[in-house]
Amino acid sequence: MVGDAPRVVGGRPGRTGPGARTGRRLVRYLPALVIAVGVLFDITTPTRVTSGPLFAAAPLVAAPFYSMFGTSLVALASLIAELALRLRSESLLTVEATSELLTVVVVSVLALYINAVVRRSGERLASARIIAETAQRAVLPRPAERIGGLRVAARYEAAQEGAYIGGDLFAVQDTRYGVRLVVGDVRGKGLDAVEAVAVIIGSFREAAEQESSLEGVAQRLERALTREGTRPGGLDSFEGFTTAVLAEIPHGEGVVRLVNRGHPEPLLMCGDGTVRMLVPSDPALPLGMSELGSWPDRAEQSAYPAGATLLFYTDGLTEARDDRGVFYLPRERLDGRTFPGPDELLQALIDDVRMHTGGGSQDDMALLAVSRPVEGEPERRRSTPVVP
Repeated sequence: MVGDAPRVVGGRPGRTGPGARTGRRLVRYLPALVIAVGVLFDITTPTRVTSGPLFAAAPLVAAPFYSMFGTSLVALASLIAELALRLRSESLLTVEATSELLTVVVVSVLALYINAVVRRSGERLASARIIAETAQRAVLPRPAERIGGLRVAARYEAAQEGAYIGGDLFAVQDTRYGVRLVVGDVRGKGLDAVEAVAVIIGSFREAAEQESSLEGVAQRLERALTREGTRPGGLDSFEGFTTAVLAEIPHGEGVVRLVNRGHPEPLLMCGDGTVRMLVPSDPALPLGMSELGSWPDRAEQSAYPAGATLLFYTDGLTEARDDRGVFYLPRERLDGRTFPGPDELLQALIDDVRMHTGGGSQDDMALLAVSRPVEGEPERRRSTPVVP
């Protein structure tokens, strides 16, 4: 009966821990438990003591969680229990019995009304969620598995069921300058954040084709956010900024160039399992904060050998905490492990974060993995799973 209630899921299976599952089981059996306690209480106490309030409470307990049919069954069970006990005590025709029966009936009708209101609200919330996720998929499509000779995988993980969509973003594009990509995190959530994501990704796709340098791409994104901020009703009312890291992987070269605008540092995972964090030597402000100061962007180049994988992520990964408040450390958790491909890496990482947090994280999480294949390497290798 509980399972018939409307569910709002953020485009993926619900992620719940043991505590949430225990809570759902308790809710499932609570109305029956209330009725059973009422019957036991009535049988074991003097006739003048009544358990009518418990029978009236059972449908109200069921209303927010059960289906309409389930709530009706609970109401009927309460009414039958009240009638049976009154017949047993031969007090059915008394004023007290009539009053209690009417109370159960009235409260049951109220419970059915509450159930209908809850279900309608749940359906509207589910509809709004679907619309929001459709908008997000429109501005944030998943990249192809092969781009410019590289293997690519991307995931967007919402923090919890029913959560509003956030501003995490990624985009990958093959250009004449090489494969270029951006991973970022817009401050805020909801449609304002989606609007900012659309501006950034649209500007990136245009700039990636036209700008000869990665620094030029970063400046185009900065100007796009500034321009939107001056437009009436634009991003100025949003008062947000965007952390971002841009990367360029030239064709046929074993290097990667990075411009980091206040974003978590990418990880370079080598074929032997070693993990290196690509820390910028000159930290820069996030996009959209040029009024606080500006200086020329400088792309930094690092070796990107065959068989290595670049892992980009948003702070939803590094800010995931366990029940003791310990943050998730991807570099330490991944060090010494290898995976058949980028998709397997991201799935193992997501599973490990769920294990670390006990079922969910506190913030949305965008992940992008890009692997440079080895010439003649088999498509799949045996993986070493992530362990806590």
